[in-house]
Amino acid sequence: MTPIEKVEALYDELVAWYAQGQDRETRAAAKLLMVALLKLKEHGGFGWQGLVEDYVLMLKNDPERFQRVLDANRGESKAG
Repeated sequence: MTPIEKVEALYDELVAWYAQGQDRETRAAAKLLMVALLKLKEHGGFGWQGLVEDYVLMLKNDPERFQRVLDANRGESKAG
């Protein structure tokens, strides 16, 4: 399982955890985003905000390209 697939599986687990709660998909995504932003700030160096802005703009302005980038990151599982 690739890292993207693991994150998608965790998202599915979080959605299930919220059961029939209101906005469960949004709440699950927000939790992942909160953790991701914190980790980017802690480990992303000087340009972490630019990286976030680049992804947001790409998703907003060119969602097909964003999807291609996401798909490319699915790649193949690394043996290890």
